[in-house]
Amino acid sequence: MKIVVIGAQWGDEGKGKLIDILSKDSDITVRYQGGNNAGHTVVVGNKEYVFHLLPSAILHAGKVCVIGNGVVVDPKALLGEIEGLSKKGLKVTPKKLKVSGLCHIVMPYHRVLDGLREEKRENKIGTTGRGIGPCYADKVTRCGIRMIDLLNPRVFESKLKDNLLEKNEIFRKVYGQKNFPFKGIYEEYLSYGRKLRKYVDNTMLYLNDAIEKNKSVLFEGAQGTFLDIDYGTYPFVTSSNTIVGGVCPGSGVAPTKIDKAIACVKAYTTRVGEGPFPTEFSSKMDNEIRSLGNEFGATTGRPRRCGWFDGVLVRNSVIVNGIDELAIMKLDVLDTLKKIKICTGYKYRGKIYREFPMDSEIVGKAKPIYQEMDGWQAPTTAARTFRALPKNARLYIKRLEEVLKVGVKYISIGTKRDEIIVR
Repeated sequence: MKIVVIGAQWGDEGKGKLIDILSKDSDITVRYQGGNNAGHTVVVGNKEYVFHLLPSAILHAGKVCVIGNGVVVDPKALLGEIEGLSKKGLKVTPKKLKVSGLCHIVMPYHRVLDGLREEKRENKIGTTGRGIGPCYADKVTRCGIRMIDLLNPRVFESKLKDNLLEKNEIFRKVYGQKNFPFKGIYEEYLSYGRKLRKYVDNTMLYLNDAIEKNKSVLFEGAQGTFLDIDYGTYPFVTSSNTIVGGVCPGSGVAPTKIDKAIACVKAYTTRVGEGPFPTEFSSKMDNEIRSLGNEFGATTGRPRRCGWFDGVLVRNSVIVNGIDELAIMKLDVLDTLKKIKICTGYKYRGKIYREFPMDSEIVGKAKPIYQEMDGWQAPTTAARTFRALPKNARLYIKRLEEVLKVGVKYISIGTKRDEIIVR
């Protein structure tokens, strides 16, 4: 079975937990886009693991993790994650981790440029400042440096010199910043290449060969559908295709080989950074849910903005991703609420919108149309079957299925690995 797990909101939907569970039954787990601007949190026993580049399946013995060519890699960050796991007694071997030689590399000037661009913007995007956008921009303008280049000193030298000729002009003349020195970057990144060489592989061939041998493969996305560069709330998006369609160019696996798409959604809605958010709570409710759900970014620590479940938003995700099953995460966060709302439409200048609008002004200024439901005001964490949930919790899930026109397979009712219902 070849399964894709994506986020159907603005990221932070709890994909890490679901991927951790599903990867137990998958031979290979593949990350296909994004960079270390993403974060997956997994709680095993009393230990919490936060991953930014490594697939969370790295925690399972005997499983292979792949970082596909669609991911942009900060080699220092990747080595830091590998070394961090080693300190916790988990050794990452070349049999366990394979990194595509075609991954583009985040360079020091990308990180600086990311911050400088954000400073100059009148409408801030809320970037993490990790250099992801500028790295993808270099990829598209055909001046990027790839992982395989770090293994060839002559190629790396030539590409880095070309890049610094252009980048240093920009830093001096546009931003009034000093030059980046060639020697320091060259030596630093060659050393990263030497350390990562053993993990570098032609992952496209590896994955297709594994599929021919009937190996099961799980593809994991970073961020969420509404941070997709094409289908998200542009320009408040990431720089890659976060949707199911991003799997193919990001891994080298053809669309005909994908069997199932699962969307993770929170039982409410959150987003980090700037941009429109039609169902955002008032400040009092925002603080309450943020506290109950521990809604702080796994990558940046920034507080997440919180709001009611947006059915218009998620229905759009179901369509664009061709979703077969849903996973509702963090249902337990709503346990204490007396009333719960679901957004079923938007209203702007007297017009009702049941589909997600393309016009950013409408999304930014529309008023949500809500259906209000009774809360269950009872703990859900002990439930292990759908029937064991409180009646109103079951009604809430069933209403989400009606609004989204797809079935809910997984319901997470806590942070731990075993706190989940599989229907």
